[in-house]
Amino acid sequence: MTSHSDAAKVDLGDLSLDSGARLLLRRALERVPAGAEVAVTGSNPALQIHLAAWCRREGHTVRPGEPGDAPVRARVRRSGIASVRWADAERAGDPRPGRTVGRAEPHWGLAARGALIEAGGPEVFFPVGDRDVVWSGLVPRLYRQAVAAQWDPWTAVPWDAPFSLPDEVEGAVVQVMTYLVENEQAALVVPARLLVQVHPHFREVLQLLAVQAADEARHVEVFTRRALLKGDVMGTSSVGGRASLTTLLAEPDFSLAAFLLSVLGEGSFLSLLSFLERYAPDPVTRRISHLVRQDEARHVAFGVGHLEHHAKADPRLRGRLRAAVERRHDALAGTAGLNQDVFDALVLLAAGSWAPEAIARGWQAVQRLQADMDDGRRHRLARLGFPDDEAAELSLLHTRNFM
Repeated sequence: MTSHSDAAKVDLGDLSLDSGARLLLRRALERVPAGAEVAVTGSNPALQIHLAAWCRREGHTVRPGEPGDAPVRARVRRSGIASVRWADAERAGDPRPGRTVGRAEPHWGLAARGALIEAGGPEVFFPVGDRDVVWSGLVPRLYRQAVAAQWDPWTAVPWDAPFSLPDEVEGAVVQVMTYLVENEQAALVVPARLLVQVHPHFREVLQLLAVQAADEARHVEVFTRRALLKGDVMGTSSVGGRASLTTLLAEPDFSLAAFLLSVLGEGSFLSLLSFLERYAPDPVTRRISHLVRQDEARHVAFGVGHLEHHAKADPRLRGRLRAAVERRHDALAGTAGLNQDVFDALVLLAAGSWAPEAIARGWQAVQRLQADMDDGRRHRLARLGFPDDEAAELSLLHTRNFM
C-alpha cells in the first residue's frame, strides 16, 4: 500500500467538480496505476460530497482525509474499472493520416478515423463500408484540387459583356441551357444520394462527393442564368430526356450509379461542353462551358478512378456494369432519346447561320460530337478492363440523351 508521504497529490484550489476540478482530478488519476491513491486538497465547501458522487459514477473509491492529514480533504483510490471500460476498445482504422482499412465497422459510427473506440454503443449502418467499393488513390488529391478550383458564379463569368444575337441563335442557346439544367439537376441529386451511403471512415470520399454536389448546384445556377439572360422563357423538356435521367435516379447501387453517371454520362458531357465552348456565339456561354467542363473532368476522374480500383479487386464488377448498361438501354428502348429541339439547336450553333452550306457544316459538327462521345466512352470502358469489342458495344448502348 502506498504511504501517505508517497501518495500523488492534486490541489483543486477553490474549484468545484463541475467547474473544472474534474479535469485536474482525472489527470492526476491517469498518472497513477490502478489501486494507487491521490491525495486531494481544495477549499470548495462541497468538495467531499461531490467527490463521493463522482467516484461512484467513475468506479473509484474515496475516503476522507485523516486527522492530522491536513490540508488533505480526501484520498481517491484509482479503480481498475476505468481501464476495464476500454479493455475491448479498438482503433477506428490506422491512426496515421490518410490510412484506411479494408472494411469500416458499423459500430464505429461517426467516430473519427484513428480514434480509440470505447466498447459498446449503437451501430450505424452505411451501405458502403468496403474500401474497394469506394476508394481510389486519387481521392485525397482530387479533393484538394476540387476545393482549390471552386469559382464564384457572380465574378467568374462576364455577365455584363456586351453582345447581341439573332433571335433564333439566342433561342438555340436557351434550348441548350434548358437541357443542361435538367441534366445537371440529375447530376446534383445522384452524388448527394451516394454520399449518405458511404461510411465516414472514408471521409475524403464524402468530402469529394459533397464538393461534387456543390459543383452541380453551381452549374444549375449558371446555366439557368444564361438561359434567362436575354429573356424570361426557358426551352423545352422532352419526355425521353426526363425518362433517361430518371433511370439514373432509380439505380440504388453505389458503384453502378457512379458508373452510369460519371463514367458514361458526365464523360459524354465533357465532349458536349468542349463543343459548346468551341461554337459558343457569345462570351458568357463560352466562359461557363469552359468552367463547367473543368469541374466535370474532376467528377469523371473520380468515377473512373474508384471503379478502376474496384474492378481490379473484384473482376465480377465488370459483369454488373455491363448488366446495368443493358438494363438501362432496355428501359429506354421505347423513348425518343435526345430532344430533337436540342439536336437542332446544336446544329444551328455550330452552323452560325441558316445558309444551307452552313447548316451542312453544323450537322457534320454534331455528328463528330457524337463520335467524340463514343470514343471517350470506349476509352474509359477500356480503362475499366473491358475488351475493345465489348467497350464498343456498351458505348453504343448508352442513352441517346448523352447523360
